[in-house]
Parts: sequence; C-alpha cells; structure tokens
Amino acid sequence: MREPRSAETDRQMAARPDVFTGSIRQLPTGLVNQIAAGEVIERPAAVAKELVENALDAGARRIEVAIEGGGVARTLVRDDGAGIAASELPLAVQRHCTSKLPEGDLVRIATLGFRGEALPSIGAAARLTLISRPHGADSAHRITVEGGAVGPVVPSAGTAGTLALVEDLFFATPARRKFLKSARSEAEAAEAAVRRLAFAAPGVAFRVTVEGRVAIERPAEARAARTGALLGGDGAALLPVEGERGELRLAGFAAPPSVTRASAAGISLVVNGRPVADPMLRTALRIAYRGVIEAGRYPVAALWLDLPPEGLDVNVHPAKSELRFRDPDAVRGLIIGAVQRALGAGAGMAAPRVGWAPAMRPGLALRAPAPVSPGMAEAALPFAAAPAARNFVAEAPPPEHPLGAPVAQVLDTYVVSVTADGALVLVDQHAAHERLTQEALAAQLVTGGARAQPLLVPAVVDLPEGAARRVGEAAAALARLGLELEPFGAGAVLVRALPALLGAADPAPLVRDIADELEASGETTALEARLDAVIARMACHGSIRSGRRLSLAEMAALLRQMEATPRAATCSHGRPTFLRLSREEIEKLFGRR
Repeated sequence: MREPRSAETDRQMAARPDVFTGSIRQLPTGLVNQIAAGEVIERPAAVAKELVENALDAGARRIEVAIEGGGVARTLVRDDGAGIAASELPLAVQRHCTSKLPEGDLVRIATLGFRGEALPSIGAAARLTLISRPHGADSAHRITVEGGAVGPVVPSAGTAGTLALVEDLFFATPARRKFLKSARSEAEAAEAAVRRLAFAAPGVAFRVTVEGRVAIERPAEARAARTGALLGGDGAALLPVEGERGELRLAGFAAPPSVTRASAAGISLVVNGRPVADPMLRTALRIAYRGVIEAGRYPVAALWLDLPPEGLDVNVHPAKSELRFRDPDAVRGLIIGAVQRALGAGAGMAAPRVGWAPAMRPGLALRAPAPVSPGMAEAALPFAAAPAARNFVAEAPPPEHPLGAPVAQVLDTYVVSVTADGALVLVDQHAAHERLTQEALAAQLVTGGARAQPLLVPAVVDLPEGAARRVGEAAAALARLGLELEPFGAGAVLVRALPALLGAADPAPLVRDIADELEASGETTALEARLDAVIARMACHGSIRSGRRLSLAEMAALLRQMEATPRAATCSHGRPTFLRLSREEIEKLFGRR
C-alpha cells in the first residue's frame, strides 16, 4: 500500500512546477517523431552522414554531395544506386521501415544503416525531398516531407538512383538551431563526416562541394590512392599493413614514427566498411606505436578490419561509431602485431634481418679532402679547421644505402651524410645508437636472454625501500636482460652483472631509472610491457653519448646498422634519429627553385 505524502512533500512539489504529477499517457506521434529526430539528427553533419550511408547501402558507385549554409540551408546527396520504387517511397519516410534487415536478424548486420530512422527523422526536422528512379524504371517519382507532414508521391524528372534534398534544417524545432555553431564550423563537420565515409569506400567516386567550393573530388580507386589523397602530405611515406587471425582480416597503411599528429585526427579506422572511432581500436594502435613516437603525439594510420558480422555488435553507440567485439583480445593482438611488423621494416630502411645482431660493416672508401685554394685562405675558414666540426670526404654511396656516406661530425653530436641521390642527412648519434641498443636487447631477450657481463666488484645501489622492493621482485625478469642483482637489505640492491651490450655503464643511475620505470608501469601491468619499458631505459644508458667524437669507420658503421634495424627512424623516447633534406628541398631553401 502506497504511503500518503506528507504536507512537507506537497509543499515541495507545489514549489516545483516542472514536476509532472499527472497520469501516464502516450505521446502524440508528431512529438515522438521530433524526439526521435533530435536523437538521430543533432546537427547538419548527421544529415550528410545518414544520406551518404543510405547511398552506399544502395550500392552507389558515384555520390555527389552539396552543402550550403553550413548544411542548415541545404544539403543535397545524389547517387546512382539501386533507387526506390514509387510504391515504396511512403514507407521510406516512415519510422522503422527498412530494406536492410531482410531476415530481421539484428546479429548479422552487413549494412551501414538498418533501423529505418534516418529519413523520417530528417523529415520531422526539416523540409525533405526524395526523387528516386530504380534502374530499368521508365521514370522517377518524388515525395516530400515537411516537419513530419508527408506529401503525396508524384512523377518527376530524374536519373537512375536517388536524390535527397534537405532544406531549412530544424525549421520545425527552432530551439535546436540555437545550439548550432557557426555556419563554417557546421560545414566543416559535415565535410569531415563525408570524408570519413569516402575513406571507408575507396571503390566509390565522391564529389563534395561546400558553399560552392569543391572540397573532395576522387574517382573510384584503390585504397592506397584514396588514403594518400585524403591524408594529404602524411600519405607520402605510408607503410603497408597486413594481418590475419582466424576469421579476422586487417589491411591498410601506417605512417612511420617520424610522421605524427598533435591529435587523433590522422587515424582512420574502418570495420566491415563502417568508419568508426572505437576507443579500443585506437588504444591498440597507440600501443603498437608505444616507444617509437614521442609522448603526447598520435600516429597516422588508415586500417580496414573485416570480420564475420556475428562477431560484432554495431548498435552499442547512438552514432554507431563505437563497437563491441565478441573476441576483443584477438582484435587487439592482430592490430598491435600487424602494425609493429610494418613499423619494423619501415622508415626507408631495409627490412630487419632474421636473428639480427649488431655487426660492423666495412667502412666506405675515402679520398683526401680537396686542398683549400691559397686565394681563399683569408676569405674563408676551411671547414676542416672549424673547432665544432670534423670533416671527411667520402665517395658517393651506393643506392642501397639510404642513409648515405658520412662526410662530417658536427658539434661532436650529429653525423652529416650525403646519399646517392644528393640528399643531406643529419643523424643524432645518441638517439640512433639508443634505438640500435634497444632493438638488440629486445632481440636477445626473444632468443633466450641477453648476455651478462659480470662486474669485477659488485656494486651496491641505495634506493628508497619501496623502489628496492620492486627491483628485487623483478630480479628474475631483469636477469633475462643481463642485469643480475639481488636485494641487499631494506633499502638497497647488489648489482653483480650488467648487460654486455651496455658496455661500462654506471650501475647506480641505471638501476634507479629501472626502479622509476617499474613504479610508473604499475603492479598490474603485463610483464612483457614492463620489460619493454625497462629495455628502453637500459638502451639510453648504453648508447653513444653526445660529445663523443667518432671516427669515419664508426660513423659509417652506425649508418649501416640503422639501415638494418627495425624502427630506427626514432629513438626509445619517440624522437627522430635523423633528418633528411632532399636536393630539391635544399635548392628551394637557397631560392634555386
């Protein structure tokens, strides 16, 4: 039995006129449609997205989009798809009427749309005109919807396919317009929505105009061409990505670590033909790039993932931009593995050799520097005499050496080389050697463990008690990396051996850095991920330092090892190891082009 309300409750309810205390009733159809329209069509970009998705689901091979007044005044989408029969046009603008669930199966969804809400929602919020003509039909027919009011079907002129025209968006719900951004911002959002769909469907020709300006115009093409065109300058050095795991298929392109963005705008993910912004997929991609790009930067990649429809739930997000996978671990592992393999053979270097280990290659042939002309002696200081540079002159390198032949060391930190095609390369010797050391340690770990070099006298390293505990608990894992240590009281560890690859590294700062890394990675982080981070810390301590002078043979060996090492374009912290200026870029800098 319901207890009676108190007088105080009645007073509180009376003071809140927004609280409805009447009986439950069913909302009018018009209001229901306006609510649905607000959920599906929250801004002009949603109109463009829904209409283009309909065109793709109809099998269109060419789609034209025109956006005016930020999409509020006018959005037009024309396609050459299957078209809609005159008898079905009234159904097309009714809610929950669709041709995209032929068996009524919400598990095996193979289309972009399937709920039958887009056209009725648009018609409830704007003035909608549909003109459609199925292939083989004698003529086209037209239907209009204004603020939810459906007009009759009438004959019309029209080519095969469908034309959808949306005008005066939100005229029926003017309050919604107050929350829109400027016309320019809304137009940019609509263009971005269409661009994502064009990315996902490279086999379809697209022409998009915004305020009369051609924003996108691409023919039907291969994925590589579409990706390069829509990524702009970032598409120039893309690396192919391929992978399979069971019924999962992954393909696409990833930029080398030297190409990054300040945001995730350069990431395009397509699942079963649907562009998505799924957080799990983005996280997997960032993990694949972990350790090769700088913290706070984002990779550039375009990936297409295909899997059976029953392995995917696309209806967990209102905009269907996030997904639920039946086997998320398999998807994650496929993306991380495939992208890391692509990065390992990238950056313009040769593919890594199986069982790679550091190896010195013969140096390049030298010739003596040309003598300075006596007449020039007072006018210019010879480069070889400059205190911060060491000059060497090498024969032209063969084309298979993309990093070229060393010609100088500048500031005792940077190696200058020239390639066969006349490009100038500047290498950060510490950053480059750091990557070489990291990859060598990782390779040794995989093949049975890194070789340890015992210390003549074991070193005691003092640490905070918690740090000493963490390092002691990781002793067995660290031993696989060649670092042999053991607890030495409550606040110290005893180091007995260091990885041979690190040379004569100082144990104390190395162990303290490793303790910091173990703390940062957390107790629950997988051992493999923690070891990756520890290897990166070790590599920094065992690398050639800035300020160390190198011989020509050492510089040449460094370049050759970089060419044979995966991920050599960036150091363990994600910073670039070398910069390259082509001959054309140099000539532009001097105004020769």
